[in-house]
This record gives sequence, structure tokens and C-alpha cells, in this order.
Amino acid sequence: MDQAEKLRNIIKKSQVADNQKLSAARVFTVTSGKGGVGKSNVSINLAVQFRKIGKRVVIFDADFGLANIEVMFGAIPKFSLADVIYRGKDIKDVITYGPMDIGFISGGSGVIGMNNLNADSVNFLIRNISKLDELADIIIIDTGAGISENVVQFLLASEEIILITTPEPTSITDSYSLLKALKTNVRFNKDALTLRVIANKVESTDEGNQLYKKLSTVVTQYLDIPMSLLGIIPEDNALVQAVMQQSPVSMTYPNSKSAGAFKDIADTLMEIPHKDRIYRRGMSAFFARIQGKV
Repeated sequence: MDQAEKLRNIIKKSQVADNQKLSAARVFTVTSGKGGVGKSNVSINLAVQFRKIGKRVVIFDADFGLANIEVMFGAIPKFSLADVIYRGKDIKDVITYGPMDIGFISGGSGVIGMNNLNADSVNFLIRNISKLDELADIIIIDTGAGISENVVQFLLASEEIILITTPEPTSITDSYSLLKALKTNVRFNKDALTLRVIANKVESTDEGNQLYKKLSTVVTQYLDIPMSLLGIIPEDNALVQAVMQQSPVSMTYPNSKSAGAFKDIADTLMEIPHKDRIYRRGMSAFFARIQGKV
């Protein structure tokens, strides 16, 4: 039995158990074509809104170049995914808990080296990662910004992608370039993912709709990737103040315009399973897809 077959058997057993216990976490991958568009802010504020409705949440920080979520959490993690991969740590031991008991895992250098792991290391990682499905209802993966190989690999492994864009012309063009890199990858399958867009830092609902229309028009015409508008987040001084205080706006200013927008987006995402058929395969399957095995 080769490595790929072993991995498929591991994932199959995990999925059977998940179907019986209904415990597979729902995984959202938050990404952007460029930095500075509020990607990490979206990740942590959605996590806060999910916690407010009783969901257990873990954020996986795959943006190993920056520490935005660590700063907003006000805590520096002692361990990262690299400690699981290379030093035999249990995944439960590398989770740092921040505000409202939101779990946080730093990807660290472990993200970079995942494609070079041997079969035993991959099996150990997959079995460890599968434990997250017992600890969380929702896992938010905060990718790096831009069009790096690691970002594309994470998107290829994703079932539900949330793309953040702003009215800046470079944000729109970089979002398109990211999706083009995804589309041209040999592993891309548009039927295996759902792409939703958040229009961030807009002056009005109309501007948010126009922003989405611009991006959607070119993506539909030239890339043929289905997408939908998930939500609109307005420019809000309260959000700026919360960032300066190193705190999520959804906690510091829960009645602000931006906090209200994050709540609406979280509510929308929770309603989607009742409308669409979502295949929830959890985190073990996510990491196996990064390896290209399932």
C-alpha cells in the first residue's frame, strides 16, 4: 500500500467517524491578493462573532511572514505547527487561547516544509490535525497575502474561500491575479470549492456592490470561476481605534457599524448549510489535500 492509499484510508476513517458524530469542523480560508486590506481583522472578528453564538473556534495562522493575529490576541504562542511536525508535539499543546477562548495556532515554518514530509511524518500530522475536529466547530485559516506558492496550495485545499478586497485599484487587480494563479494550477477544480467575496473599507453599500461587480465581471468572463458577494464592511473609525488598541472591534465596540457588518456576515455563513449542500470533511482532509493525496 503506497503513501497516497494510506492517507486516503486515514481520511476515510476520519470522515466516517465525523459523519457519525457530526463533529467535522467547517473550514473557512480567508485570503487576499495583497496585504493591507484587513484580512486578519476579518478572520479574528468573524471568530468573535461565531463565539458569540456559541461556536467553538480555532484560527490557524498560515501567514508565517507576519504576526497580525498574535498582536490582536495580545499573546505570543510558545509553539507552532512546526513543533507538531518536527518535535512530536500534540496539536492540543500548540493551541494558544485568546479573547473569548478563541483558539489560535501559529503555522510558523511548518507551513513551508509540509510538501517535503515523509510518509510517517504526514501520517502523524494528519492524525494530530484530525483532533481539531473534536475541539472546534469552525476553523478559520488566515493565509498570507499575495500570490505565493503556499497561498495557492492552501486555496487549492479549501472548500470555502473568503476573498477580501477593497476599492483600491491594486486590490482589485491583485485579487484577480490571485484567482488567475488558482485557476491555472493543474489541481484546480472549480466544482470543489465555493468562493465568496467581502468588500472591505467601502464608503457605502453602493460602493461595495460596485466593487464586487467590477471584480465579478472580469473573473466570470476570463476565469469562469463562480463567486458571490458575502458581505460589505464599511469604513469605520471604531475599527481603526480598535486596531490601535490591539483588540477586535467586535469586542471593543460591539455596536459599531463594522461590528454589525461582521455579525451579518457570520450569520449569513451559518445560514448557508440550510440552503446549500456543504461537504464538511474537516481539517485532516484539508491538510491531506495540501499534500495532493485526496
